[in-house]
Amino acid sequence: MADIKSLQGKTIFMSGGSRGIGLAIAIRAAQDGANVAIAAKTAEPHPKLPGTIYTAAKEIEDAGGQALPLICDIRDEDNVQAVIDQTVEKFGGIDICINNASAISMTGTEATSMKRYDLMAQVNARGTFLVSKLCLPFLKKSDHAHILNLSPPLDMSPKWFKNHTAYTMAKYGMSMCTLGMAEEFKTFGIGVNSLWPLTAIDTAAVRNVLGGDQMAKLSRTPEILSDCAHMMLIKDPTEFTGQFIVDEQFMRAEGITDFAKYAPGYDGPLAGDFFVPDEVFDAVPTKVMKGY
Repeated sequence: MADIKSLQGKTIFMSGGSRGIGLAIAIRAAQDGANVAIAAKTAEPHPKLPGTIYTAAKEIEDAGGQALPLICDIRDEDNVQAVIDQTVEKFGGIDICINNASAISMTGTEATSMKRYDLMAQVNARGTFLVSKLCLPFLKKSDHAHILNLSPPLDMSPKWFKNHTAYTMAKYGMSMCTLGMAEEFKTFGIGVNSLWPLTAIDTAAVRNVLGGDQMAKLSRTPEILSDCAHMMLIKDPTEFTGQFIVDEQFMRAEGITDFAKYAPGYDGPLAGDFFVPDEVFDAVPTKVMKGY
């Protein structure tokens, strides 16, 4: 195998993706002419969060790709199998699995209800395992197979656990899928990698959960992750696997030096994201405020 120049004709199965980072990644792939199945629960508009699987599908098609909106609860194995089968029926296979769906609650132990704990564990760790498992038979048949998890580097510092142990456990569960499956799937030529942002990203979730317009000002746009994901997904999966990528660090290594477009109109220090190891912050010239 070798690197490819475009995702044209490749089929992506993505959990979540009706808005935010997942949608940005889907639109970038669509610009190449990729097929994208959006498997998410959002069939009706949310009062605080814009976007549904149907509006996402239109944006994907407007960008030049083919879209398949699929109502899916990734906690339900039969539901996931059904929508994967629909994807294969429509597009003929699956080349790329993107585990983007995630649930978040930045709460301490006493304040985390078991209902919320179960949701995070089921969507983040179990959902990533399940979607990857059920996509695997089709990824084995692809000549350019990738799994991409939107999850952080595995940094076992207590500071990432002390304020939100339940969320960190669930999110790191996604990253542990990367660690294990990258090695397990090498024999099939499937690349398995994680992607995480250096800085906060301006999404509706960030505005609602972490600080509104002020946090958005200190954040980058989702397009930094969509551009980075594209650069990852065109790489040879037999060579590029088991990597925990932080967007800016990776893009600089690939020759990108201008990051101003991802924070338009703002040139001050950006808010650093959770779970980024100090050595990564130290390795890039961007001014970042560490939020821990």
